Amino acid sequence: MWLFVSTKMTFHIITIFPEIFNSYFNESIIKRAQESGKIKIKIHNLRDYTKDKHKTVDDTPYGGGAGMVMKVDVLYKALRALRQQTADSRQQKIILLSAKGKTWNQPMAKEYTKYDDIILICGRYEGVDERILNFVDEEISIGDYVLTGGEIPAMAIVDSIARLIPGVVGNEMSPLDESHTESGVLEYPQYTRPEIFIDEKGEKYSVPDILKSGNHAEIKKWREKQKRKRLN
Repeated sequence: MWLFVSTKMTFHIITIFPEIFNSYFNESIIKRAQESGKIKIKIHNLRDYTKDKHKTVDDTPYGGGAGMVMKVDVLYKALRALRQQTADSRQQKIILLSAKGKTWNQPMAKEYTKYDDIILICGRYEGVDERILNFVDEEISIGDYVLTGGEIPAMAIVDSIARLIPGVVGNEMSPLDESHTESGVLEYPQYTRPEIFIDEKGEKYSVPDILKSGNHAEIKKWREKQKRKRLN
């Protein structure tokens, strides 16, 4: 699984709301991954690539319609600048986060661990000028629903890739045996203390006896039986 994984992965996120990422990326596993140098996360404010005093990143759509559309010229300028910064990168991928993109999944997260630089464009408003697709590698969605912007999908994608990099998750065996590691298969149930949980009605819920047996061969068999195929 770890073959060809990048050892110098940098995530570049283009957004008009750079502060959104501070809380999530500065906590827990992702924070430690950055501190240890296993990954880098760079947030780029799209407004820095505008040339008017109002720092305009959007305009009304041709043909009429509701909402505003993000401007292709500003996005292109940002991408050009980032490409110059990452010119020596042998493995680079540019993603536009969009509700009409290909749905992100675990095999894609695994595939993306080989890239040195991943550039994520966070869409906003009514959408992004379609011409930007000439300059990106993938148009990605995280599900069949619409969000107010691409910032949450960007966080999800960074997290799903980063945790597959060796040393990011404390126990390196964890990503090898969990939901979606095998396509369409969900992880077996997990339990911890207390051994018996009693709710407010006095109902008792016990840990399965097999997990307390100490018989690791039988536990392994039980867990294999408990794995569930995903229901579509």
